[in-house]
Amino acid sequence: MKEDIVEIVAYLPYMKVIRTIEDNHQYHKEEEHKIILSSERIQTSFDTFLLEEVLDISYRVLSQEMGLLYLHTIRGMYSFTVRTSPHLFIKEFKKIK
Repeated sequence: MKEDIVEIVAYLPYMKVIRTIEDNHQYHKEEEHKIILSSERIQTSFDTFLLEEVLDISYRVLSQEMGLLYLHTIRGMYSFTVRTSPHLFIKEFKKIK
C-alpha cells in the first residue's frame, strides 16, 4: 500500500494559553503549536481543514510583539495568536488557493 506524502509548503508557530485554577489561584501557561500549510490542507494541533474549506486568511496586529491570524472557513472563523509575521504564510496560501 502506497502512503500519501504531503509536502509542507509553509508553517507558522502560534501560541495557545492554557488557564488552570489551583487552590483558588488562576495560572496561565503558554504552549507553542504550529499551523502547517500543505498543498491539500491546513493543519493545526487541534483541527485539520481541507483547502476547499478555507475561504480566506487575514491578520491583525495587536502590538509589536503579537497579532491575530484569522482562518476564515466554511465551519466558521478560527483565530490564532502569533508572535511572528504571517505574511509569507498568507502569501503561500494565496498562491495555492
